This record gives sequence, structure tokens and C-alpha cells, in this order.
Amino acid sequence: MTTDRPADPRARWAYLSQSERDAAYDVVTAVKNSAELSAERNAASAIARATLRSELDLAYGPRHKAKIDLYPAAKPEAPCLVFWHGGYWQKNSRELFAALVEGIAAHGWSVAIAGYSLAPEVTLTDIVAESRAALDWLAAHGPEHGIAGPVVTSGWSAGGHLVAMTLDHPVVAAGLSIAGVFELGPLRDTFLNAALRLTDTEIASLSPLRLPPVDKRLDLAYGTNELPALVLDSRDLHARRAAVGAPGRLLPLAGHDHFSILAELRRPDGALVQAARELIG
Repeated sequence: MTTDRPADPRARWAYLSQSERDAAYDVVTAVKNSAELSAERNAASAIARATLRSELDLAYGPRHKAKIDLYPAAKPEAPCLVFWHGGYWQKNSRELFAALVEGIAAHGWSVAIAGYSLAPEVTLTDIVAESRAALDWLAAHGPEHGIAGPVVTSGWSAGGHLVAMTLDHPVVAAGLSIAGVFELGPLRDTFLNAALRLTDTEIASLSPLRLPPVDKRLDLAYGTNELPALVLDSRDLHARRAAVGAPGRLLPLAGHDHFSILAELRRPDGALVQAARELIG
């Protein structure tokens, strides 16, 4: 594992221009082929949703996007991977990530992809509450849909943040966060806040790096070609957790960026599929 820390743009935050602050979190611009990677994933997801054994669009809450897609394994007692998508809590939807099902499903797992409402229609407080409501629903209704095994949560980018924010939920056995965002304070000074409208209270109460670590296993993955702010969020959260003995690994994936890293969750032999499987002893 590399011990080199990238330079943190937030160390000089007060001296950065608006464009420099925006660039620190602009994952789309940072990855030149991000549009092509997303388009391929979206197309593959449409095929997966149409062909895999599934129960789709199940409402877990009152809002339009508060729905969950289930992909039950052959055995109800099989482990279930719950996945939250990314998009800085303001774009994308669960339908665009069905391509991630087949990697872990090849090992006999169930998968649940939980949607959530987006900013600015709702606040980040609302989004975190919805993610917990999705887990409440799965605990109560999963068995009637063939999902009754241990639950591992995973998510990418904004979804990685939701993994950390729901790790304490009673149904969750362990978490795998992928390129997560764990310190919200700087986001208020970037283009992202036009939709998020973060409050002081939200920054304090919804930043995992400011909260007491949960004593459940949380693996933190990121690509070595990721933006420094996101690399450091994962590294710093891992260090904070390790300092108090909270279990979990830091998983830097060589050569991957913010978008290419999802390939490791799509393939049965992918590094993130293996990591998820290792979370269930």
C-alpha cells in the first residue's frame, strides 16, 4: 500500500480561486472519458434490468425516487449487497447502475439497488433519512421477496457517503465505500452547493470525518488516479477509524479513476467483488 499522500487542495482553500475550488471536486472534468464510461454503463444497465431476475420499482417511502430494485439470489439466506449510486446527491438514478449486479450475483449473492431523492428537491438530511428508510424496508420486507441473508452495504461517490452514514443501521453487517465523500465543509464553497445548500448543522452532523466511528467493518476503496480530495477523505476516515480500533481495510486500486473503478464491481473476478465477499466471514 502506498504511503505517499497527494497534496491536499483544501490545505490552501482560503487562497484558491473559485475555479480551483470547483476543480478539486469536479470528477467529470478530471476524467476525460467519463461520458463514454457512463454511457456504456447506462446501456449495460438497461439490458441488465430487462433480463436479470428481479423485482423492480418497489416503493420504500412516499417520494417518487424512494424506490428499490431487488435482484434475489437462488437462496433467500444468501448475502445481499445493497448499493447506492453516486452523482453528488443531485444526479443519476438507481436504474443506471443495474450493470453492477452481475459481478457479485455470480457468486450467489442477492443485490438491492436503492434509489433516493435528489437535491435541490430535498436536502442532504432528507437523503440520509431515505437511505436509512430503505434499509428499514429491506429488513422488514426483504424476506417476502427472497432476500433474508446478511446485508453488506456499498456505494460509489455520494453513495459511498451513504454507506458511512448508515453503517450503524441494525440490518447492516459491514460496508464497502467506493470513492466516498466524507468531509462536507469544502463542498459549500464549490459549484456543488447550488443544489445541496448545505447548512452548518448538516456539515457537522453528516460529515463522517466529524462523527464517532461505528464499530463495524468498513472497507474504504479508491482509485490511485482519483482526485486528491477524495483520496484523502478515504485515507483520513480509515486513519480515524483505525485510531480507535474500528475494523476495516483501506483499498487503493492502482490505475483507477473515479469512473473506471466501478469495473471492479461489475466483473465476477473484480477487486471490489472480492472485497465485498470478504466482508462476510
